Amino acid sequence: MTADKARLRAQALAARAAGGDGQALSRHLIATLTPHARAVLAGYWPMRDEADPRAAMAAHDGPLVLPVVTGKARPLVFRRWRGEALVPGPFGTAHPADSAEVLTPRVLIVPLAGFDRQGNRLGYGGGFYDRTLELLRESGPVTAIGLAYACQQLDLIPAEPTDQPLDLIVTDDGVLTPMR
Repeated sequence: MTADKARLRAQALAARAAGGDGQALSRHLIATLTPHARAVLAGYWPMRDEADPRAAMAAHDGPLVLPVVTGKARPLVFRRWRGEALVPGPFGTAHPADSAEVLTPRVLIVPLAGFDRQGNRLGYGGGFYDRTLELLRESGPVTAIGLAYACQQLDLIPAEPTDQPLDLIVTDDGVLTPMR
């Protein structure tokens, strides 16, 4: 299964490099987040050619947090972000400084390498979001919103027991509700 996922990840990342309509993507994400006003929202700071959630994060009416990688094979921690400068993290990430308040999000914008219509996602293979979503879902309802360009859609991603599904997928073509 690991070889299949590696092949699919490479395919999805090659498609992502072509990009898509960033303005449409932002409009769809802002509309999707509107019902979640005042909820703690976890965004992410885009790296490489990831779909960019920053316009929707700026429009969110509520607390905003960014993920912090604290170590290999560990769930993410989320620090409050109010627009201050970010510090570099592992794997090319950027996050608020250690002094920022740690909050638990109930809504997460999840970066994707690829996705399928069943709500399965491919990240970069570290399992950070799977571990995090599993932990958060044990303590209450969480909405995981995948963000990607429509060109990153794959026919079928083989799901493992540790994989956490997405609740919604926002693309530049619109919002998809997974078919499970």
